[in-house]
Amino acid sequence: MRNHSQDATQSGGPTGPADPTGSTGPLGLRLAGGRAVEGEPGDALLGTPASGGTSAGAPHDHGTSAAPGGTGGTAGGAEGPAGTHPPDRTQAILEATKQVAALLKSAGHPFALAGSVAAYAHGVPQSLQHDTDFAILREDAEAVTQDLEAAGIQVRVPPEDWLIKARSHGEEIDLIFELARHPVTPELLQRAHTLPVDSVRMPVLAPTDLVGSLLAAFSEHHCDFGAVLPIARTLREKIDWDLLRRESEGSPMPEAFLYLLERLNVIEPREATP
Repeated sequence: MRNHSQDATQSGGPTGPADPTGSTGPLGLRLAGGRAVEGEPGDALLGTPASGGTSAGAPHDHGTSAAPGGTGGTAGGAEGPAGTHPPDRTQAILEATKQVAALLKSAGHPFALAGSVAAYAHGVPQSLQHDTDFAILREDAEAVTQDLEAAGIQVRVPPEDWLIKARSHGEEIDLIFELARHPVTPELLQRAHTLPVDSVRMPVLAPTDLVGSLLAAFSEHHCDFGAVLPIARTLREKIDWDLLRRESEGSPMPEAFLYLLERLNVIEPREATP
């Protein structure tokens, strides 16, 4: 997917941000480049934070109950009455993440944690509200499906041809072959950092790959900078911004986000071309 110069440093577990200005609100991130997910409302796209609606299972709680960004207590994933916040599903999502990761590891399938749970593993503070994303190789999809089903995990193949969906501990799991229209490659997975996720160590997308996949998902139809901004702030010292600038050239939305980061003094301005 890319040739990295570096991911400056390796992150620890979810111990908190390097930058106190980072948001602590729940983040819902979908990764497949602004394409609608089967069973979700027409405006629910991968790469966006979900706000409600029902879902049939995709990169963030798509399957049997809540929407990809839904919550377990209120119908349709909406907030409760009188401005109450949705219930914190962080621990349930982490339990599902750990179970599937342990199965993938024991079966020897290469993979890497992606999306908002990957950001959490890198130390971005947030209350998880959406399902877990795993990046896997397309050629491993059938074997992964068999191994998960053998462990009693429900798996289904949606009409979209870039992922399979599973359900564990009442939470949705997406196993994705493409991140923002870029196929998952062995090189991408080899760059992953091994980090603890609630005491279980697993491969997690490297910071540059993680943020790069989120930038690539921006489009004219979905451009929610607010969900990605706290991730960029927290991980800014670990990201190869020059590489992301090169990869984003000619793409208005990613370039606009990078300019926003410059204006907010999150990253250094690009040097002017003589």
